[in-house]
Order: sequence, then C-alpha cells, then structure tokens
Amino acid sequence: MVLAVASPALAAAPRLLILGDSLSAGYGLPHSDGFEVQLQQALKARGHDVAVIDGAVSGDTSAGGRARLDWAIGDGVDAAIVELGANDGLRGLDPKDMQANLTAILDDLAARHIPVLLTGMYAPPNLGPDYQNAFRAVFDKLGRRPGLLYDPFFLDGIAMHPDLTQADGLHPNAAGVKREVARLLPMVEQLLAEIHPA
Repeated sequence: MVLAVASPALAAAPRLLILGDSLSAGYGLPHSDGFEVQLQQALKARGHDVAVIDGAVSGDTSAGGRARLDWAIGDGVDAAIVELGANDGLRGLDPKDMQANLTAILDDLAARHIPVLLTGMYAPPNLGPDYQNAFRAVFDKLGRRPGLLYDPFFLDGIAMHPDLTQADGLHPNAAGVKREVARLLPMVEQLLAEIHPA
C-alpha cells in the first residue's frame, strides 16, 4: 500500500490582503513601483512565496474599507495589512466614526482567524491639536488589541522628506516606497509567521 503524502512545496502560497487607500495603492507611480508589488518582491527575495491581494483603493476612507471588506477578502485570505484613515483625516471626519469602522474591520478579520498588521496614521496639523490627539488616540487604542501587530505610522521616515515623496508632499515616490517596504518587512514576516495552518 502506498500512502500519498502532500508535499509542502505543493501547498498554495499564503494570501496577504492589503486593505488600504492611495498610500498602499501606489498612487502616482508605475504599477511596478507601488507598495504591493515592491512588498511582494521583497518577500520573495527573503524566500517567502506570498500572493499579495490588491485591496487598496485610492481615496478610500475607513468607511469605504469597511463596506468592501467582504469583497476584498473574496475567496479567502490568510493574513491582512490594514492601512486606512489618511482620507478620514484629510476630510476632517469624526475620529469616533473612524474608530467604529476600523473596529468593525478588525472584529471581522479576528472572527475569521486572520492575523492582522494595523498601520496607523496622523491627522493633518491644520485641523488643530484637539482633532490630532483624538485621531491619534484611535490608532493607539486599537493597536493595543490582543494578538494584533501594530505599526504606529505608515509614513514613518517618509513624511516631511521631499526626496521620498511626490510633488504633492503626501504620497511616497518610488524611493519612499522602497524605504517603506524595508521598514515594514520584519513586521510583515512576523505577520506571515502567525498564519494558522489549514
């Protein structure tokens, strides 16, 4: 009798969803220079065979991400990076609503046993310190959820650096994306290590 043993090499590549906005969608850049493609290539160079699922939509708010979460997950994902909130801040939307939306997203992913990396954002300074503090508090509170990986600021090391941003001063240029990917890569590898075996 011959026993058939499934080879790990034949297992499907883990599916990593990036639920985000223009910052992770590669706004203003050739597709090959965008965050998702650069992250997938960086992971491959580190020996990780990962299918990065494009769930980033330019202009999206936390409400938009919440509304399309089921669609973004599609046939299933194994891990997720949640990068939302920048447009809530740019539009001056109520941080309480952003917190409710992000909480619903994280609750949904937790119920599906999908490990998550939440990456945070700061509000624009023109909205005043009270708004900035309330906005920031949302991410810091959610970042303390048990089992959640938390990166406090998606644009850390890029914001306010003209050589790493596009002409609008907001979106990373190709060099900025490379810096971003290099900074986040260890956390993404940690995220992938938390994927539950099928």
